[in-house]
Amino acid sequence: MIIRPHLHWFRMLLAWRGSVLPQLLPRLSLIFCIAILAVAAHDHLLPISLNLNTTAPFSLIGIALAVFLGFRNNASYDRWWEARKLWGQLLNDTRSLIRQVLTLPNNPLPPEEIKAFTAALSALPHALRHQLRKSDPAEDLGARLPTPLFDRVMASRYKPATLLLWLGEWVQRQARAGAIDPMTVLAFDRNLNGLSDVIGGCERIMSTPLPFAYSVMIHRTVYFFCASLPFGLVDSIGIFTPVFAVFVAYTFMAHEAIASQLEEPFGTDDNDLALNMLSASIEDATRDLLGEPALDLPTPEAEDYLRD
Repeated sequence: MIIRPHLHWFRMLLAWRGSVLPQLLPRLSLIFCIAILAVAAHDHLLPISLNLNTTAPFSLIGIALAVFLGFRNNASYDRWWEARKLWGQLLNDTRSLIRQVLTLPNNPLPPEEIKAFTAALSALPHALRHQLRKSDPAEDLGARLPTPLFDRVMASRYKPATLLLWLGEWVQRQARAGAIDPMTVLAFDRNLNGLSDVIGGCERIMSTPLPFAYSVMIHRTVYFFCASLPFGLVDSIGIFTPVFAVFVAYTFMAHEAIASQLEEPFGTDDNDLALNMLSASIEDATRDLLGEPALDLPTPEAEDYLRD
């Protein structure tokens, strides 16, 4: 994801990184060439009329297409926002568990037990991020977990769930040792269940894309509309057809491209969630509650933009 500070309205007009324009340039160039061909055919090449010189059919198709694109964008944004809420819940449950470890036991826990618990809890968002992006978590987990737990997690297929299992085992060990009472175990279990809900919610979003037929229908309609639009504009606006055709094509194609990025919120496209930053922020929150030094988190004010 591209993370950048709020831009002045004029700089927003010229923003390049983080927009979908770079990936649309080849397609817009094709529409521009089609529009040039439509102008040439209208003025010089074809003595007969193509009967596309009325804009009424294009107005009707454009309105219907805008409605479908609106539904597609809303559905994609709902997935993106739900994913962001799940990662917000991950932060809240992590803070609650750290607070419980520090305040609820009958007697202060040994520092090594607190360190082991918080290490596993800090590693969980990194493990979840790598699972969602299907990347290798060895470097991030190796820097945070003790060797026995690291080996156990790396040997599993679902690494966040394995970390969650270990956290539950830690709570049971403390209960058997008499450090926490049964009511406190239930309090821990509620927050551990919250973490399980987060993991399952993220897996559900990742494994259930929008219906393919719906996306294909909109994709085909957008490109057919944009390719035929110059022939409907040429009779009324003449040599300005390429300019208006490209602008309209940019509007429709950009909406489809943005929806495509938001549909998969855990990827590495410019408009996906900044999971690297979110993982580091959750880890930094645990360090703050433990009184440890803050992580050096980059901010968008330090640069024109940040690539997560």
